[in-house]
Amino acid sequence: MDERIEKIMKAAEYMRSRIGNRKPSVGIVLGSGLGKLADRIEDPITVPYREIPGFPVSTAIGHKGNFIFGRLGGKDVLAMQGRFHYYEGYPMELVTLPIRVMKVLGIGCLFVSNAAGGVNFDFKVGDLMVIRDHINLLPNPLVGRNLDEFGPRFPDMTRPYDPKLIEKAETVAAELGITLKKGVYLAGTGPSYETPSEYRYFRMIGADAVGMSTIPEVIVARHSSIPVFGMSVITNEAHDDYAEDYENNGDDVVAAADAAADRMSLLFARLIESL
Repeated sequence: MDERIEKIMKAAEYMRSRIGNRKPSVGIVLGSGLGKLADRIEDPITVPYREIPGFPVSTAIGHKGNFIFGRLGGKDVLAMQGRFHYYEGYPMELVTLPIRVMKVLGIGCLFVSNAAGGVNFDFKVGDLMVIRDHINLLPNPLVGRNLDEFGPRFPDMTRPYDPKLIEKAETVAAELGITLKKGVYLAGTGPSYETPSEYRYFRMIGADAVGMSTIPEVIVARHSSIPVFGMSVITNEAHDDYAEDYENNGDDVVAAADAAADRMSLLFARLIESL
C-alpha cells in the first residue's frame, strides 16, 4: 500500500475508535483566532492532534490543535480547531492530511475559514468575506504521485468554492442581518507579513484578501470532489499607504479575528442547519 494512503487510513481508524460509527456530514477548518465556533458544537468529543497517529502538532498563534466531533446546526460535524501551515515547516502532505482523513470519515462538504489582510481598500477590520475564488502562491499539494483513490491527476478548479453554498450563505446572512463581502483570497508562504509593494501587487493581480493558508486544503478537497465554502475574517488592512510607525502584529490579528468570530460562528451554524 502507498505509504501516504497507509498514513491517512491509520489516522482515520484512530478517529473512528474515538467517535464510533457516526459519520460527520460537514468538515470545518477553523483559522487563527476563530476557534470560538468549536464552543457551539454540542456533545463534543475532543481529540488532540498529538494523539492521532501520523499527525503533526499545530504551532501557530491562535491554533489550539484539536479535532472536535459533535453536533452543530443539527448535523454531525468534525472541526479542526487549528490547522497546519506550510510555514511551520510541514510538507504539503501533512498540511492537507486532515482533509484526506475527513474524506475517509465521510464528510459531504467542507467549510474553511481564515484570518486575512484586506488588500481591497473597501474592506475594514472585522469584515466577513465569502471567498469566491483564489490565487495560489503556495506549492500545490497535488504535486507528486497522484492518489488515484481520491481523485484524478488533473482536477478541475473552475469553481473551487461551491456557488450553491455561497448563494445559501448570502440568504442566511441577510436573514441574520450580517453584512458579507465577497472576494478573491490569495495565499503566500509566510511567515513574514508582506511588504507594502507586495500588497500593491496582490491588489493589481486581482486579490481582495491575503493570508498564508486555506488554499492547499481547498485543492485537496476539490481533488476528491468535496464541495467547499470558504470565509475570511478581515483582521488587518493590508494596504501600501501605512503611517511611518505602523507594523503588522500577530497578536493583533488574532484579537481582531476573535472579535468577529461570533458572527462567523453564527453564520456557519445556520448555514450548516440549512443544508
